[in-house]
Amino acid sequence: MTKILDGKKLAEKILGEIKKEVEEKQLKLKLAIILVGEDRESKIFIKQKRKACEFIGIDFELFQISERTQQPELIEKVKEIAKSDISGLVVQLPLPKHINADEILNLIPGEKNVESVSPVVCAIASLLKEYKISLKDKKIVLIGRGRLVGQPVADWLNKQNLSFSGMEDIGQADVIISGTGQGGLIKGEMIKKGAMVIDVGGDVDFESVSKKVSYITPVPGGVGPMTVACLLKNLVKMPEIRVSDKL
Repeated sequence: MTKILDGKKLAEKILGEIKKEVEEKQLKLKLAIILVGEDRESKIFIKQKRKACEFIGIDFELFQISERTQQPELIEKVKEIAKSDISGLVVQLPLPKHINADEILNLIPGEKNVESVSPVVCAIASLLKEYKISLKDKKIVLIGRGRLVGQPVADWLNKQNLSFSGMEDIGQADVIISGTGQGGLIKGEMIKKGAMVIDVGGDVDFESVSKKVSYITPVPGGVGPMTVACLLKNLVKMPEIRVSDKL
């Protein structure tokens, strides 16, 4: 029987814990997000972040910038916002194609970079821990090597000495982690019975895949809300994260 990895329920639990910590310590925090352009998915995700901040008691400010903005102008704007009285800063991805994302992201000061610990990795690891799932001795397939999902997940797996391969081995995979953003990429006939699927990018044909797997993250309600919760967890824990980075 397929078991749903309920990220929404776990995220609510984590946000409740963060809210309690913010109240007990009387923390005064502010999250700023820079959105360049009008990307629909980005706006949905930002709305979720705003709602979570309001629930916890964290100030939130969105800086929306025209897609026509050029690199030099955006650099100055990011520097200006980074120097302001904020606790954490996120530059929402993807950025327009004419913008050098690496240069922009590198402008975020370390003490305000709430994504220095990948929220996606935190989300996946937290779900696995909650449902007592181990990746040890599993054949893992990671689909996608993007900045937001694939690369940080690959780095995380490597640090744990967990080997993994790509899409070419999907039929033999015990665990599939996918984050390409290509809807319907993964279908039921492509995977073996009893596999576990962690769908980060909305890549899975849920109807056909859910009939074959042991565990699956739904979209929405899986990794997405957990990513928001982990982002805000990072914000509250920033002083501890900065110390651990120096060790």
